[in-house]
Amino acid sequence: MASSVRNIKLASVDDLFSSEADRQDAKHEKVIEIPMEKISENPDNPFQVRNDEEMAKMVESVKEYGILNPALVRPKQDGGYELVAGHRRKFSGLKAGLQTLPCIVRNLTDDEAAIAMVDSNLQRENILPSERAKAYKLKLEAVKRQGARTDLTSPQVAAKFRSDDLVASDAKISGDTLQRYIRLTELIPPLMQMVDDKKIALNPAYELSFLPLPLQENLLEVIEQEESTPSLAQAQRLKKAAQAGKLDRNGIELVLQEERPQDYKLTIAGDKLNKYFPRDYTPKQKEEIIFKALDLYYRKLERAKQAREYER
Repeated sequence: MASSVRNIKLASVDDLFSSEADRQDAKHEKVIEIPMEKISENPDNPFQVRNDEEMAKMVESVKEYGILNPALVRPKQDGGYELVAGHRRKFSGLKAGLQTLPCIVRNLTDDEAAIAMVDSNLQRENILPSERAKAYKLKLEAVKRQGARTDLTSPQVAAKFRSDDLVASDAKISGDTLQRYIRLTELIPPLMQMVDDKKIALNPAYELSFLPLPLQENLLEVIEQEESTPSLAQAQRLKKAAQAGKLDRNGIELVLQEERPQDYKLTIAGDKLNKYFPRDYTPKQKEEIIFKALDLYYRKLERAKQAREYER
């Protein structure tokens, strides 16, 4: 009997004076307004906040409608909050003159915060290769630290759900693509910037990431000197030579100085051409006349060349 009495759980004061609806509501996450100065940036955030035309439009929208989707923050041990998701919302809010940011406060570990930050940003458009590379690496490391899944019953099945496979599946890419992106984090920052600027394509960049850092520095110097970036074939040759211990700065120069097929587009502004054509001419008619003029010019050059040879 005494044992039964000891097992009786008395209701708390809150339970006695609150309804079931109130208790259920308390379990739900609420949006609260937090002063901007109490929210610090996440130092591991791999995504840039660019003050570009898109941001300008976002600022105007915030001025008119406010911030509609709350940011996600987590409490800091020393007080204040750390931003997990919503860096662009905070920036636009500051630009729009807001003093507070609507936030959901959630207690998250470092790894949970990293995963949430990556997942919330990868849905955006116009993500740079460097941002993807750093984000995939950050999430993969966090997933690995969280440990293997416990809901799998055999080592054979578990092997199919490696950390990289899980991260790749979430991103809707293959495991190989994931690893190729992560490999880009081995590039020195100036070369990675060239990838973001589309001066170096992703496939050559992957091959170049295997070069030791001193050779990457040499490569950067040669690229600036020659005003040329490696093709995929050239990057593969550089990688192979480096792995064999047979690559130095001179070797890089020789590879980049090789002639390769030229594939480029020439763009001429329409306003520079319009003065040569009637206003009612279509682009097709202009193109035909341009090529006829070039053909006549080429024939004139050929005749001049033949005349010079005859005079000799």
